[in-house]
Amino acid sequence: MNQTNIEYTNVINVCRDIFSKKTKDYGTAWRILRSSSLTDQIFIKAQRIRTIQETGQNKVGESVEDEFVAIVNYCIMAIIQLRETDLVEMELPAETAIALYDKYAKEAFELMAKKNHDYGEAWRDMRVSSLTDLILMKILRVKQIEDNNGATLISEGIDANYFDMLNYSVFSLIHLNVSATTN
Repeated sequence: MNQTNIEYTNVINVCRDIFSKKTKDYGTAWRILRSSSLTDQIFIKAQRIRTIQETGQNKVGESVEDEFVAIVNYCIMAIIQLRETDLVEMELPAETAIALYDKYAKEAFELMAKKNHDYGEAWRDMRVSSLTDLILMKILRVKQIEDNNGATLISEGIDANYFDMLNYSVFSLIHLNVSATTN
């Protein structure tokens, strides 16, 4: 397994652990949220990261790394909400929620591997601030698609944008050495 795959897996394991613990604490209360509400949650997190990057000040105390982890987890929640239309119950058993998390984390990993091959690991030469800006741009795209009731003429759908935001967040976390803390 190459270095990117190892680092990516380690970061996802950190995110999954937090998702699992929060699911045990809160259940799946997030299931009440529409995808547009999850988009707004991702926006709040990304905007906070950008503000901290620009000002150098963090008055709330939660780290930038914590916010990128939250973006990963909110993206997976949003993908679950979009894709799992047969699930009608709000409260899912923890095992079901975690199995769905794993399903979409695996899909994100597979997408990353394909794109990483084609782009030649260009993300490694990018700044975290640029990845943050790309996440914010993807959020604005998703908001526009949501405002158009999901209709696009030529563009990727909402879920593709969530996958990209998830992967940009993982890359940011790798840059910030989150995966190194789990080795």
